[in-house]
Amino acid sequence: MKKYHTIIFDYDGTLHESLAIYQKAFLKAYDYLVEENLQPKRDWTAQEIGAFLGQNPKEMWGSFKPSLSDEVIQYVSSLIGEEMKAAILRGEAKLYDNTLYVLETLKKEGYHLVYLSNSKTYYMEAHRNAFELDQYFDSMICSEMYNYIPKKHILERVKQAFEAPMLMVGDRIHDMETGYHNRIDTVACTYGYGTEAELKDATYHIHDIKELLNIL
Repeated sequence: MKKYHTIIFDYDGTLHESLAIYQKAFLKAYDYLVEENLQPKRDWTAQEIGAFLGQNPKEMWGSFKPSLSDEVIQYVSSLIGEEMKAAILRGEAKLYDNTLYVLETLKKEGYHLVYLSNSKTYYMEAHRNAFELDQYFDSMICSEMYNYIPKKHILERVKQAFEAPMLMVGDRIHDMETGYHNRIDTVACTYGYGTEAELKDATYHIHDIKELLNIL
């Protein structure tokens, strides 16, 4: 008898090692802001850039000081989007080791798998095609489909379609809050981009996606 029937996955930092394509795209967008005198010139570490992963575009750019207009946010988001899409098409996107093995195993064992990401639709579709994700996921959902409302509220809207009990797997505070808000257990992926403080209250902690199989 299964402990859980539906497993909801975050994507970036959970299944996808996204800094590999995100860092270059972010730096290109930030260079534009510097050239336009909208942000001060500065050096970024990979850790600082990685902290933005898991946030939706409005949330991420809204944290910048001085503040950016909606028009500028839309433009720099599109710059990042174009660069990342090109990188995905060039085959530069990289899943964490064991990701496809875990998804295939869970699918064969009869779990209902859900993709839930704070991303734009183009990004989800590019990864769907690059890694043939339809063969694993029964449902694929991204925040742009719901006008970038918080992930916890997206799940609140759609969870009636999924069989309980459910399990939320992710690497950032947004994923943990999605679980807490919807009263479902959580798995914190400590190898991703979240901090220890963000993940401390998770039901489970794993250091490799393959360890998820030991929980189920």
